[in-house]
Amino acid sequence: MFQLGKTIVSEDIIEKDFLCNLSACKGACCIDGDAGAPLEAKEAQILKEIYPKLKPFLRQEGIDAIEKQGTSTTTSFGDLETPLIHGADCAYVIFDDKKTALCGIEEAYNQGEVSWKKPVSCHLYPVRVKEYSEFSAVNYDKWEICDDACALGKELQVPIYKFVKEALIRKFGEDWYMELENVAEKHLK
Repeated sequence: MFQLGKTIVSEDIIEKDFLCNLSACKGACCIDGDAGAPLEAKEAQILKEIYPKLKPFLRQEGIDAIEKQGTSTTTSFGDLETPLIHGADCAYVIFDDKKTALCGIEEAYNQGEVSWKKPVSCHLYPVRVKEYSEFSAVNYDKWEICDDACALGKELQVPIYKFVKEALIRKFGEDWYMELENVAEKHLK
């Protein structure tokens, strides 16, 4: 672990490789598991505001789940997350013609209907950020459904921090990311 400003960062994000391999996993991170995508409070508000523009991009099952549970839900620990369809798929997930899970929010963004890409937790994956009162913990979330992404990242030599560069800059800023690159260069020598 090392510190960058008010973040504590796992060395895994500079030492391990990762490159999303949708053709292999079919977007399993959006449909497997037992929790929705973590949301920040401002993101829950954004979802509430843009939902009418997202609705045409979503599956009926997702619309039903959102209209029953809300555009976001609160866990028993008080954390915000996206609602789920029958405790599995993210309510915002859609599928392409190859049955690959995609993000309905991101599709609306790509089509120019909304200006918000998707929750930062999804954009950052496989990096997870846990907020504490004094600092943010930045960790690698190793999940076996991403084994193909790890293999592809290793083959093409793409470290996690480079794979999620845009998302890390979105979350922490350009200066923070440049500092991370400097640490990575020194660490990997």
